[in-house]
Amino acid sequence: MPLAMNKSPAIVMTRLDVQRLEKVLDNMQAPLDLLEALEDEVLRARVVSHKRIASDVVTMNSTVRFSDEASEREFVLTLVYPEQAGRPGTISILAPVGIALLGLKVGQSINWQGPQGRPLKLKIMDILYQPEASGDYHL
Repeated sequence: MPLAMNKSPAIVMTRLDVQRLEKVLDNMQAPLDLLEALEDEVLRARVVSHKRIASDVVTMNSTVRFSDEASEREFVLTLVYPEQAGRPGTISILAPVGIALLGLKVGQSINWQGPQGRPLKLKIMDILYQPEASGDYHL
């Protein structure tokens, strides 16, 4: 069962994030549906240099303010690799919400299937920190 729902918006990823995510995909023992959803997102993304990514795009290690329009809740979370997940204020790239956020721009929305099949409609409100915009390429 695919996690993405309906028509997905265009997304952009950095070449550096894609290279790092490919290593995650090669080495993870996460549920197959999550790995496939992440792989699908990587494959459909337009890939650009980490030095040319727009500052309004969610990249790995970005701190994002977003809402779930279905529940009318707002969140501020940092999108992290699995080994950094679990700390307060973080969301793993292998969580359904994490996969959905990656590559979206401020103002974009995506319909996604959350935990236990719950429908989500996530909207990017703001990016409070993006590593590339700050010149932090080592994260």
